[in-house]
Amino acid sequence: MPPSDEVRWPAGRPERRPEPGAGDVADLIARGVGDAPPDEVPGRLCGVLVRLLPVSGASVSLRSDGVPVRLCASGERADRVAEIQATLGDGPCVHAARTGAPVLVRDLTEDAAVGRWPVYAQQAAAAGVRAVYALPLGSDTVCLGTLDLYRDIPGGLTDEQLRTAWLIAGVMTMALMALPHGEDDERPGGRSWLNGPAGGHDRVHQAVGMIMAQLGIGSEEALARLRGHAFSHGRTVQEAAEDVISNRRRLNPDD
Repeated sequence: MPPSDEVRWPAGRPERRPEPGAGDVADLIARGVGDAPPDEVPGRLCGVLVRLLPVSGASVSLRSDGVPVRLCASGERADRVAEIQATLGDGPCVHAARTGAPVLVRDLTEDAAVGRWPVYAQQAAAAGVRAVYALPLGSDTVCLGTLDLYRDIPGGLTDEQLRTAWLIAGVMTMALMALPHGEDDERPGGRSWLNGPAGGHDRVHQAVGMIMAQLGIGSEEALARLRGHAFSHGRTVQEAAEDVISNRRRLNPDD
């Protein structure tokens, strides 16, 4: 198991449930994935994790320049918290993707987490998430993204629960690498599994380019301004990008 970039605090009373054996985990993965088409496998695996572990949600985000690409989530809360990190460009999962090391946060309301990710910690807690466990997907040399687990009560995972999470992270990595990419998708009427997420990501880049041209600034500052606009108006970075592209919003030098 990779070394952990873990923020350690005294845990509360974590929810206890019987630890599944390796056979149980394999059986649940097989039943959860079943005959699902390849582009549905990551989402199905998120659902398996919620059934196997004492977590309330799970999501997968792919690593990219600037804004993480959210691929799937087990429910609305997990989707919302993944979008918070994409909008802010900060948080445990962003850090795990950048470093390739897991980040296990037992309580987002503790001083250590608030000091490290002040805005993210406040917004995630307001969304009902108290603990986050971010596991990198990929190999020792290449990080594809992160598998992110969310919990509505503070506390850590047992060693056995972490082993289960790492096992499914490995299956998730293989599933991602096996999925068709664009022209590689030979299914009749098929489309790339990344078309939807990548489309949103492309719109962010388009909006950044427009802001650069309008204000005469570099890409990093333009992305920061787009994120600032999204945050101040209570919108996701994807929604803010649509505002810019459609000319519903033109950022000014003072924004």
